[in-house]
Amino acid sequence: MKMIVHDLEEAGEISWLREFGAGQDVIGSEDAVIRHCTGCFGCWTRTPGTCVLKDEYRHLGARLAVCDEMILISRCTYGGYSPFVCNVMNRTLSYVLPYFRTLEGQTHHQPRYEQAIRLTACFYGENMTEKECGTARSLVRANALNLGAERFEVSFYDNVRQLKEALA
Repeated sequence: MKMIVHDLEEAGEISWLREFGAGQDVIGSEDAVIRHCTGCFGCWTRTPGTCVLKDEYRHLGARLAVCDEMILISRCTYGGYSPFVCNVMNRTLSYVLPYFRTLEGQTHHQPRYEQAIRLTACFYGENMTEKECGTARSLVRANALNLGAERFEVSFYDNVRQLKEALA
């Protein structure tokens, strides 16, 4: 199964995505309100694997654990994710353990689950600079390492129409 996290807002964009993601776990900004991670680490200590914030995203780590791929569809915002997608990524903290390991000379969390996912990030937006694209690639690579992803892929599109054509 795939988990698709997106920040699409226009009705036409969302309806296409719902069809594309039929039978998948689709998370969008039009869904339930997501609270911001407070960095309390309760998902590690008080309620291991479950966020202590009581909203629709408290079991995000477990939801991700049953997926084989996480697809992020985000407007490229200064070389990073849009605020909504960034917030979802912050809430994946319960997917990993509080213990560390060194990967490729960097410190990353140890995995909580045996399931290794693939991470695919699709950025869209007009006039993205090469520097923003490079920053986005580095961010996705670091997220992939931290989530224990077996591989990752990053792509860029000028608009949602191009993205839709590429994923169709």
